[in-house]
Amino acid sequence: MNEIYRDFLIRDWQPSDRQIAADLIQSVLAEYGLGGEPEGADRDVLQVEADYWATGGKFWVVERLGQVVGTGGYYPIARGENAVEIRKMYLLPAARGHGLGRYLLAALERDITAKGFTQVWIETASVLKQAIRLYESCGYLPSTGVETARCDRVYYKQLTASLP
Repeated sequence: MNEIYRDFLIRDWQPSDRQIAADLIQSVLAEYGLGGEPEGADRDVLQVEADYWATGGKFWVVERLGQVVGTGGYYPIARGENAVEIRKMYLLPAARGHGLGRYLLAALERDITAKGFTQVWIETASVLKQAIRLYESCGYLPSTGVETARCDRVYYKQLTASLP
């Protein structure tokens, strides 16, 4: 992935992004009073090769003027049917308000569909009101079965399989 949206570059994560991405996620979580879980729910960002790449998922970073300002990825999960979970979709404050979250979510969905997956799950926390508005406005439906301790909401969306 190497895609431009306005003055943002969405690109594939590289090992040199490991700590930068982890720090960005910690920063956004702290902004909303949520604790990071480097040994739990946030371990995946420290082992992208095993948790995303090796499972058929993707992990991207978003840059603006050479600085990483966002992240987002997905990997296959057992929940649902032919499903993935979108994970670690976080933007720093300076990257918000430009339509980037909506664009990034749509780009993830396009990639997910192109890989043949048909269902997307997202877990989030009620305090992330902008994220919840985004997911709901993009057709995500509330569900049950939250699996991450800091989250209290789960959403899913049925995608249409792409034609070969």
